[in-house]
Amino acid sequence: MSRDIEEIATSHQPQPDTTPPPTSPNPRVRPKTDPILVTCRFFSFFTVLAAILCIIVNVLSAVRSFANGYDIFDGIFRCYAVLIAVFIIVAETEWEFIMKFSKVLEYWAGRGMLQIFVAVMTRAYPDIYMEHHALLLLRDVACYSLLACGLIYVLSGVLCLGFLKRARQKKQVTSQQAIKDLEELEQRRAELEALLIVDTP
Repeated sequence: MSRDIEEIATSHQPQPDTTPPPTSPNPRVRPKTDPILVTCRFFSFFTVLAAILCIIVNVLSAVRSFANGYDIFDGIFRCYAVLIAVFIIVAETEWEFIMKFSKVLEYWAGRGMLQIFVAVMTRAYPDIYMEHHALLLLRDVACYSLLACGLIYVLSGVLCLGFLKRARQKKQVTSQQAIKDLEELEQRRAELEALLIVDTP
């Protein structure tokens, strides 16, 4: 009789829960926005826009020089200006393939001097187009915008701001890789916990 009572008492005792406690989902970690890199991207975009305007001005001048026979040498001069302006745009993308063969463009002072050179080439617009006020206005906007970008690049290069930007970029890449690795670890942990719950009797 006493044995039956003990069995009934033990059967009513709560059994320990072997199910692992649910883990609270970790919030997605996002890298902080670097204001210096954001400013550099905005400035690069403005530089590319100024270089595109210079390309438009020099192309129009080259077409008029070749078509009307005003000055063949001026047309060739404009073609060189267009090629250098295109090179400036590619340099602003900081494409690794281009930077490998143009180490000078890694330094902001080198970029600035190249941009100033294109701005001066664009400013040398033939006087025979003085009646085209729209073209002259576009020329002034394009050359002075790129000239200002070049001066800022040279000044920033003298102040070694280019090294600061590259250091910030490396830090951002490292942070993004760390966040990616952390997300992969969290995903793997969730998969292992799911397998543990399924295998638990």
